Amino acid sequence: MTLLKNKQNLAHEVVEDSNPTDNTSFQTIINRRLNRRSILKGGTGLTAAAFFGAVPLVGCSDDDDGSAIMSHDNGAAIPAQGDLTRPETLEFTAVAHSTAATMSVAAGYKAEIVLPLGTPLISGVEEWKDNREQSAESFEWRMGDNHDGMWFFGKKKNAYDAKTSESGLLVMNHEYVNSSELSPFGYHVIEDDKAAPIFQNRRLASDVRREVNCHGVAVVEMTRRDDGTGYEMVKDSKYNRRITSSTVAQLAGPVAGSELVKTKFDPTGFQTRGINNNCGAGLSPWGTYLTTEENFLGVFARGEDASQLSAGHNYGRTRYGATENFPSWDYLWHTPDDKDAKIADEFSRWDMTATGINATEDYRNAFNTFGYITEIDPFNQNSVPQKRTALGRFAHENCAYAPVEQGKPVVFYMGDDARGEYIYKFVSKAMWSNKDIGGGLKAGDKYLNEGTLYVAIFHEDGSGQWQALTHGENGLDATNSALPFNGQDEVLVFARAAADTVGATKMDRPEWVSVSPITGEVYVTLTNNKYRGEREDQPVSASNPRSYDARGKARGNDNGHIIRWAETGGDHTALSFEWDIYLFAAPSDLSAENLSELNENNDFSSPDGLYFDPRGVLWIQTDDGAYTDTSSCMLLAALPGSVNDGVLTTTSAGQSTRVGRVASNENIKRFFVGPEGCEVTGITMTPDFKTLFINIQHPGNTWGAVPGGSTPRSATVMITKEDGDVILAESLYQT
Repeated sequence: MTLLKNKQNLAHEVVEDSNPTDNTSFQTIINRRLNRRSILKGGTGLTAAAFFGAVPLVGCSDDDDGSAIMSHDNGAAIPAQGDLTRPETLEFTAVAHSTAATMSVAAGYKAEIVLPLGTPLISGVEEWKDNREQSAESFEWRMGDNHDGMWFFGKKKNAYDAKTSESGLLVMNHEYVNSSELSPFGYHVIEDDKAAPIFQNRRLASDVRREVNCHGVAVVEMTRRDDGTGYEMVKDSKYNRRITSSTVAQLAGPVAGSELVKTKFDPTGFQTRGINNNCGAGLSPWGTYLTTEENFLGVFARGEDASQLSAGHNYGRTRYGATENFPSWDYLWHTPDDKDAKIADEFSRWDMTATGINATEDYRNAFNTFGYITEIDPFNQNSVPQKRTALGRFAHENCAYAPVEQGKPVVFYMGDDARGEYIYKFVSKAMWSNKDIGGGLKAGDKYLNEGTLYVAIFHEDGSGQWQALTHGENGLDATNSALPFNGQDEVLVFARAAADTVGATKMDRPEWVSVSPITGEVYVTLTNNKYRGEREDQPVSASNPRSYDARGKARGNDNGHIIRWAETGGDHTALSFEWDIYLFAAPSDLSAENLSELNENNDFSSPDGLYFDPRGVLWIQTDDGAYTDTSSCMLLAALPGSVNDGVLTTTSAGQSTRVGRVASNENIKRFFVGPEGCEVTGITMTPDFKTLFINIQHPGNTWGAVPGGSTPRSATVMITKEDGDVILAESLYQT
């Protein structure tokens, strides 16, 4: 037995890079774009239309200068109570850069740690101990590890109420685990030199079981504290629940029952076991939770089996990074001894190697049952999670819906978080009805099982189009050379390959998506790409003009940027759009690459989490490794304008691009800085705007540890105004 000290799981650090195509890259397009449209006026000071939350809303109209402004749908419920006016400027004092072991928040606010890793959700489960000796099984009733995307669901009379803040269900993802800080003995590997390479190292059964139970989703009832500010957990609430990588989930939509998802666990192909690597989150218009499966590749292993698969299906595996002799990242969940299993195939199900006569005798297709948007009804504790396959299979970062309008389809936007991957949208076949608010998973069946999945193509003149991923169209049929598509199930299971075929535009790690409730424009973070100009397959070109020496490290476009677009006519079902780059991230002293003119109060690197609150304030979170010598990861507040509200500019590489209006202390400012070593992620706000929840992943030092303890723990941070007023009150009440 070998103890690997300080061993960290690579699920978070490893970024998949498996796109072999030469589709046009994103910034080839920006470089050549023309100023073919007049600059639109910014949207500051506007009243935000309702968005996010069970319900909404609305249609679009044009104001006098041509900007698309969202308008209220009379009588529609909104996830907020009170005044929805957006601040005209940001008046709080910016938080300074910090690399301290503690967190810091803007003056006048209080930030508290709640619900850290291991917190029991019910009585009878012992409190977390710093020696980490809690049983693996107990994590079926504890908070999991590495909290991520989340949502606050107002609760009134045991049902969802979008405007209620006194009580609610806080639902959050647990993306991955820090193995060395979770197991009582750290990260263990039992060496076995006689085994085949894929099985050379084995994990302890108890450690794997603990990690499986620390993934997934937590549902926690929260109630307002007696002093009227902030919340506390309702222990033993009937709603408190953990959904883990062992929980049975239903496959729903076109892939359900397909030959591609039949396994030894379910030979019919309608169920799988577990949800995994849940990253960003989303809300449905009817009030359910949409969790995402991102780095699901890392928990699976694959041996030598290409000869037992068709050439197309072998290509489909490798297109998702699962090459032959892929040993999984550092999870190795497939390796414990079978004699230690407590349920059938507890560990072997994580090995996708084709070993049986057909797919019902092994787990070759288990890999195909992960990578979906999964719907959970937090108010029905007995409901089965539904993997909505019509929305495609890829490394989903999050899922955001456009404001809904009575009698029109529901539209969702999604990004595939890997280098060189794509941006998607899904348009439902069913037309929206406000009567479906609160309809639970039945409403999900209506809107999420049938519809059209599209992928984005960014044209060189600044326009863009959505290309349908529909079997029988655009070359998506059995004649496709790389991967023959014999039905819509294959198009969706191998959505990346389908997007390759239709010529989708390669992007630099599309992560969180959010839609402005003011303009209806869609924003996506493109976190970074350290290989730009550093590897032969990603050379410096017009497709990505920034490859530069970032504070002594020549690592391509190391700081990332945020793209946005406006759908034609303000119609989210439109097949064309116009786009620009809202912000280029950069240290303020990196003058040649600081294209948005950031200063010490608002500079940042590697944008990741993204959230428009219902008033139209944009909150930006970072997951950075390029600027952390100056500041830990952070949360910023911003007041964006509209697409094409800036100017053409030129990078140090001589490439032309359009950037949004320049940053200032009035329109973007640092609100919070996390503790050393962390990522700031996951964000939601209560309907009364008085509490902001964010999450802290993999903190360093002893942040989140029990009193006197030394083991850091991921946790939620609850931010309130010291005087009990709404978040950003100082900006709303200015004279």
